[in-house]
Amino acid sequence: ACVCQSNTRGTVKDKANFKVEEDVAALRKAIEGLGTTEKTLIDVLTQRSNAQRQLIATAYEKATGRKLVADLEGDTHGDFEDLLVALVTPPAVYDCHEVINAIKGPGTTESTLTEIFASRSNRQIKAISETYLAETGRSMIHDLQSDVSGDYGKALLILAEALYEAGEKKWGTDEDKFIDILCHRSIPQLRQTLVEYKNISKKTLQESIESEMSGNLEKLLVAVVKCVKSVPAYLAERLFKSMKGAGTTESVLTRILVSRSEIDLLDIKAEYKKLFGYSLYSQLESEVSGSYGDALKSLCGQDD
Repeated sequence: ACVCQSNTRGTVKDKANFKVEEDVAALRKAIEGLGTTEKTLIDVLTQRSNAQRQLIATAYEKATGRKLVADLEGDTHGDFEDLLVALVTPPAVYDCHEVINAIKGPGTTESTLTEIFASRSNRQIKAISETYLAETGRSMIHDLQSDVSGDYGKALLILAEALYEAGEKKWGTDEDKFIDILCHRSIPQLRQTLVEYKNISKKTLQESIESEMSGNLEKLLVAVVKCVKSVPAYLAERLFKSMKGAGTTESVLTRILVSRSEIDLLDIKAEYKKLFGYSLYSQLESEVSGSYGDALKSLCGQDD
């Protein structure tokens, strides 16, 4: 059974008249023929919902005895490969792998952890945690605890736990007030807090955080504040920064476009245009090339 969680604010929807056998045949031809046909891979995988891609992957393995992910990894490389693998991975598993990759290896990638924990819903964090346990045999909170340190680590853990428990606990301490207020309130309460804070202090909460904190902790709390106001605006800004200046941060582009393509990419595109004056599509066009660029543009879709 396909649980289609397609949100109306996504750019990618379930394809009408979806025929899994046809898609599998097209992919096989693209992969097994002489030289991979990237265009077919892009057409099929970016224009089906994730639920449909799961059905394709299952049917592909049945037909060939090989895993689709393994064939994609063997036949493509670099950013294009990462993107295709991301597309055929279930959303919670993909987020979970991003968390695992951010934690392991030399130096933790705080920016990835910040983005995921600030922008994902309670339900998504629960699904990521469950997948993490299933895949590693360890608790995600426990691994974060041993890996992220200092005030940033403390805030991230509180945020992860608060989201995981979805605010069932009552918090009575008044230490670490900032972190406490930000990480333990529901979104509507937080919105109210932001308004009241500004009235009382004549400074926005974000300005206060920026003047009183620094480094990764500041980035995390600012990200939480931004996501309370608008997750799409926060992610639009992340996309903009990933393409600004010298070199593009492909991993950020891939993660945001894939993970939001069925949730709120239409809203992210609207915010992008509002904030930066030109469309996300046109920016991708000028910054990202080759099959990777084509696949990203296909996910993004041109502005109506």
